[in-house]
This record gives sequence, C-alpha cells and structure tokens, in this order.
Amino acid sequence: MSLLRVENLSKEFGGVHAIADLNFTFNVGTIHSIIGPNGAGKTTLFNLISGIYTPTTGRVFLEDRDAHGLAPFELAAMGLSRTFQNLQIFFNMTALENVMVGLHMRLDSRFWPALLRIGGIGKKEQEAREQAAELMRFVGLEAYLDTDADAMPFGALKRLEIARALASEPKIILLDEPAAGLNTTETEEIDELIRKISETGVTVVLVEHDMRLVMGVSDHILVLDNGRKLGEGTATDIQSDPNVIQAYLGAGHLGNGDADD
Repeated sequence: MSLLRVENLSKEFGGVHAIADLNFTFNVGTIHSIIGPNGAGKTTLFNLISGIYTPTTGRVFLEDRDAHGLAPFELAAMGLSRTFQNLQIFFNMTALENVMVGLHMRLDSRFWPALLRIGGIGKKEQEAREQAAELMRFVGLEAYLDTDADAMPFGALKRLEIARALASEPKIILLDEPAAGLNTTETEEIDELIRKISETGVTVVLVEHDMRLVMGVSDHILVLDNGRKLGEGTATDIQSDPNVIQAYLGAGHLGNGDADD
C-alpha cells in the first residue's frame, strides 16, 4: 500500500532545478533511504515532502491525499514527522520536556500552562510525562529522563530528537542524517532504532551518508543526482548499478564507506 507518492515533482531556485521531474512511491511499513552526491537535492526533497518548501511543479500525496500547499503542522496532523540535519533541541528544557513538546498535536491547549509550570501538576501533564518517558525508554534514553538537554552527549541528543518526532504518533517519519557525527557504536544503535521503529508499522525515510547503515537497513533506496532520479531499488540493485557507482566515484564505493555530502 502506498503511503507517500511523488508525481512530477520539481523545485527551482533562481532558474536552477534543485529537484527535476521526480516520481516515486514509498510503501507502508518499510524503510527507505535517499542517497546521492553533494548537491543531489536530498534535503530539498525532504523540505518539499514536509511542507517547508512549495513545489514549483508537481504533487506530493500522503495516503492518496494531495498535500500540495499544506503547512508542516497540517502534514503533522496527517501523520508525517521529521528530524533535521542540525539538531532542533530546546536546550533550556530537560530531555523529558523536549519529548513532551512533541506531544502537542495530541493534547489540548490546557497542556501548555502545565508544561510552563503555571499552577500545579495536573492529570494531563502527568499523562504527558508518562507518555514522554515511555518514548525515551523506546529510544534507549531511560538514563536521561530528568537530565537537562544541554548536559546530554551528542549521540543521545540524536535519539532524543527522534523520540520527540515519534511523540506525534506518525505514520511516516523522515530522518535527516540520523547517523551524522556518530561513532561506530552510536551508529549501530541508530540502526537498531530504525528497525525497531519500522517494526511498529511506521514507514521510515532517511537521508544518510553512512553507506554501511543504508545498505544494511533499507528495504528500498532512491538515488538522486543533480535533482534527478539516478536509480532505485534494493541494496543489491543499487550496489550493482553502474550509473550509481559512477556518481559516487571519489567518494568511496557503495557499501564500503561513507559518501561525502
């Protein structure tokens, strides 16, 4: 079943095609990776899908619903969530409070005075804290429940942002370079987390440059080059595609190292 469908999608910046006539379909409950050389249009594509950019031409569909012109909060209500290349963390809050912010799509306005500590701790806030704590346990951050975000290591912050993105109970989550800047152990933890998220039925789409991670975790891979589709298929398909290999020359053979952004 199709969850995300892109038809004839293009985005121009000053006459330059960042994305050009792109078509693809991502299915429910699968793990997809979007890869490509520097300037291929990967983050631009994420920004188009998540409503940050408006397409020059073409359409994005979520569960066959036309998402053209919808704002990010409207897409979130439809079941789309995302993380960013640069961490979007509230460093003046605790880790738990950061995840609680992600619950706002499912809570009424009375939640916010509670979060800001206006008045006592009510039932709604307590429920939100319990839900946020469960999400932190899900991503392996139970040791940081009451830790200030600015005191957490970088690898933990990566998983914290994923926990907050999961708080809206998405049908599809876009992970923008979830393993960037992580060591081998932390990358393995992200690999395990991606698989764990997928097992819950959430469709995962990631932009990532760690080819070991991509080739190991992905059900489907889409390759971009200069805003156009260069190839797509399974890891085996992509690793044997001469056009894809040529696009990565000088950046390490696919599957044997990281590709440069």
